[in-house]
Amino acid sequence: MKSAPEHLHARLHSLIGQSVATIDTPALVVDLDAMERNLQKMADYAKAHGVKLRPHAKMHKSAALSLRQMQAGAVGMCVQKTSEAEALAAAGVHNLYISNEVIAPPKLQRVAALARNLQARGGRLAIAVDSLLGIEHLAQAMDSGANLIDVFVELDVGQKRCGVAEPADVLPLAQAIASHPSLRLAGLQAYNGRAQHLRTVAERRAALDEVIARVQEARRIVEAAGLSLPLVTGAGSGTFGLEASSGVFGELQAGSYLFMDADYARNEADPAQPAFEHALFVKSQVMSVSPGHVVVDAGHKSHAIESGLPRVHGEALEATGCSDEHTTLRATSSAPLPTLGATLWLIPGHCDPTVNLHDWIVGVRGGLQAGSVTELIRVDARGCLD
Repeated sequence: MKSAPEHLHARLHSLIGQSVATIDTPALVVDLDAMERNLQKMADYAKAHGVKLRPHAKMHKSAALSLRQMQAGAVGMCVQKTSEAEALAAAGVHNLYISNEVIAPPKLQRVAALARNLQARGGRLAIAVDSLLGIEHLAQAMDSGANLIDVFVELDVGQKRCGVAEPADVLPLAQAIASHPSLRLAGLQAYNGRAQHLRTVAERRAALDEVIARVQEARRIVEAAGLSLPLVTGAGSGTFGLEASSGVFGELQAGSYLFMDADYARNEADPAQPAFEHALFVKSQVMSVSPGHVVVDAGHKSHAIESGLPRVHGEALEATGCSDEHTTLRATSSAPLPTLGATLWLIPGHCDPTVNLHDWIVGVRGGLQAGSVTELIRVDARGCLD
């Protein structure tokens, strides 16, 4: 007997070459034409501004999409979890950065094994640290060999999450990394996630001014001690234009630009950054109609709402609530409500956790109305939590 994922794959595979109308609901769908325009815009932007692009694969969790981004010019991919790195490496992505701290010695043994594996295949693994203990555990796991893994010191630049608290705190960690032959001091991790979702351009610019000041201070202190931080890496889809033009950041980690979710659409557009299109949708169907609202068959199990309810693509409708299997919508104009059985396309509030709910993304070309299914994209790192 086939497992549920195998049944799903077989059913979805049968759609290739068929009309978009044949996709059953709910389903996670990517408009490949829009996605590829987004991909090229960002690749061109990074090249024009002389910065590296290392997109965050935690957004799509897909080796196939990672490789497309790298073919377009990305130097590698970011992930947040060891298992994400392992899943993408197994599927052919050989330049990875775990932009997060790993402390547990057994997990660091996996990190060390992956670093050696990637190096043997001509690739590279990097990791972030924010403690002397983390560096010591990492060095012990690497055991022997020279320059086996790139290590970035993480500085808290406003996220109030991981990272050393003050620029001066970067120096002892940089010195500790430099003292271990198996570790290479690669630079500074300086990502402010909060700044990505500040709604006005002015707010985001003010936040990045503080980021730049902290980064420059950390660099000054480290260089005065005779070491260097070769690369400053960070940025997201809300602020990457500011980092790219700063003269301080050498690498961008933006990820959501590829799909663009409803939350990013709430930001005031920055004319200094290219505009990206919505490319990720949850296809849903109206399953119930009432006098003042309709209900579609896509709920919490199909899309994440921690960053807000979904938008409805191309319709004068707004989401008013969501439960496990349902999303309730009401009209925002005097136009009649959709009829029973109508197809509605939801733009998820947050693409990253939405993708993690699905084994496959259905790729379509030619638009959401008249297009056809052309490929299935595997979510290789779905459920990679450790």
